[in-house]
Amino acid sequence: MRMLVNVSCPIEPFNTMVKNGTAGEVIGRVVDEIKPESIYFTEQEGNRGVVMVVDVPDASHIPSIAEPWFLNFEAICEFRIAMTMEDLMKSNLAEQSQKWSEVHMN
Repeated sequence: MRMLVNVSCPIEPFNTMVKNGTAGEVIGRVVDEIKPESIYFTEQEGNRGVVMVVDVPDASHIPSIAEPWFLNFEAICEFRIAMTMEDLMKSNLAEQSQKWSEVHMN
């Protein structure tokens, strides 16, 4: 299943890694290991951030994506299921609409 992963790295230990020259090497190793479909480096709530799209065969693979960020950067990782347009079209929204349109809220 395709997931959107948001990573937020606190200022430390990242600043120390930038200053001692190891940040780029470690990020490269992490990205090589995870092999995201796409990856973007950005800011998240004032911290360094990463947004990745990854293919996760099943939930047991989530630690192999999160742990490198946790252990190396003390990062916060958030995982969200992501659908393509094709995935959405397979969901048969019309059927869901019929099934649930009879439910009334009081």
